[in-house]
Amino acid sequence: MRLTTKGRYAVMAMVDLAKNCQGQPVALADIADRQGISLSYLEQLFAKLRLAGLVNSVRGPGGGYLLARDAADMPISDVIDAVDEALRATRCAPGSPRGCTGGRERCLTHDLWDELSDHIHLFLSSVTLYDVVEGRVRGSDLVAGGNAA
Repeated sequence: MRLTTKGRYAVMAMVDLAKNCQGQPVALADIADRQGISLSYLEQLFAKLRLAGLVNSVRGPGGGYLLARDAADMPISDVIDAVDEALRATRCAPGSPRGCTGGRERCLTHDLWDELSDHIHLFLSSVTLYDVVEGRVRGSDLVAGGNAA
């Protein structure tokens, strides 16, 4: 299982936007420079993020992108889902007639990897852009809802 560049870059860019927007549009070129991501790639990602309703675009001089809702109300899973990133630990595709082993059967460990995929999605659903901006992602910070020493 692997989180591809598409999902990773989308999350990086959205966290950058959440950190730097301060109520003003942020230019993709600025995000590209700060994060070391190709501007043309960011344009493709932000088109998907806009279609998903996660960002709003502002045209003209001083234009750029704004978060469509508060960073504290935007789970990381929404960002990954918006760019069509599938986080699956199984080899088989959901709903496919082909199993993990290439035939119609699932591998012996299918349920284990499927459950892992569910846990990853639950974790990413519990972490918001705000949590990442504030550095509240490690260990008990999310569970306790506060900063652990």
